[in-house]
Amino acid sequence: MSDLSIHSLKEKLEQISIKSLLLPLCGIIIFIMLWQVGASRVHTSLGVFPGPAVVYEQWGNLISEHQSERVKEQRFYERQEDRIAKRQAKDPDYVGKIRSYTGKPTFFDQIFTSLYTVLAGFGLACLIAIPLGILIGLNNAVYSALNPVIQVFKPVSPLAWLPLVTMVVSATYVSDDPIFSKSFLTSMFTVTLCCMWPTLINTAVGVAAVEKDLLNVSKVLRLGWFTHVMKIVIPSAIPLMFTGLRLSLGIAWMVLIAAEMLAQNPGLGKFVWDEFQNGSSNSLGRIMVAVLMIGFIGFLLDRAMLMVQRFVSWDKTQILR
Repeated sequence: MSDLSIHSLKEKLEQISIKSLLLPLCGIIIFIMLWQVGASRVHTSLGVFPGPAVVYEQWGNLISEHQSERVKEQRFYERQEDRIAKRQAKDPDYVGKIRSYTGKPTFFDQIFTSLYTVLAGFGLACLIAIPLGILIGLNNAVYSALNPVIQVFKPVSPLAWLPLVTMVVSATYVSDDPIFSKSFLTSMFTVTLCCMWPTLINTAVGVAAVEKDLLNVSKVLRLGWFTHVMKIVIPSAIPLMFTGLRLSLGIAWMVLIAAEMLAQNPGLGKFVWDEFQNGSSNSLGRIMVAVLMIGFIGFLLDRAMLMVQRFVSWDKTQILR
């Protein structure tokens, strides 16, 4: 390759990278400007709707509160350790017990709670939806039997599932020393019931749409059922399967926030509801911080799923967005 062609290729790559950075940046700047103009004209019972500057200020306050709470937690454990050490100095046989810190969860604690809850619910949904979708796609009889059930339960709102799940968990999960809290299980199962359908349906469609040439190759090679599924069916169905997974993960995140708000289970949804009920002058700004964080986390989850798809997909030339 000549120096001229290499130079022109570098210029094109630089233009593409600059364009890919400038366009999103312009979009963000325009959004912030419109947000500021629109917010200043909206007056609520708690004051003017928060603009970007107010939201940034509340973001700083939430960080400070988190740091302050961690300092309190550290001092709480240090006091217990000192008390136990003094007691053991007098009585060497004394065995102290460290009590858990029960302070108010911070904004970042709520983020962590929501994240592991949604990932647990989404993971359980995948364990159910992917094998069942493969079975439905491979067998017309199974499809005919299960399709009515899927179409009935697919549009059910999380607000309808939540009371039922809450009652079932309360009635069946009875333990003096539970591994998981009931609030976690309630949120997780609600997420699972609501987000599994896109993955189930897209997996079934992808499996059913495997090219006939590939099926003929499998027959010629006399592949076993498991080998046929692993080597032929799943690689061919990956594009549609991951379309369903990305949709399911987005739905899971939305459902979780709604479930946490309604059931007052720990997480970002509860944080939003508590701030709304608080009704202070800072509440709107803090709610807006949570809204932006919910959207940003949803974006990161989708990008993470896209990266996984690129890694496992056999067609590396496929354009994924």
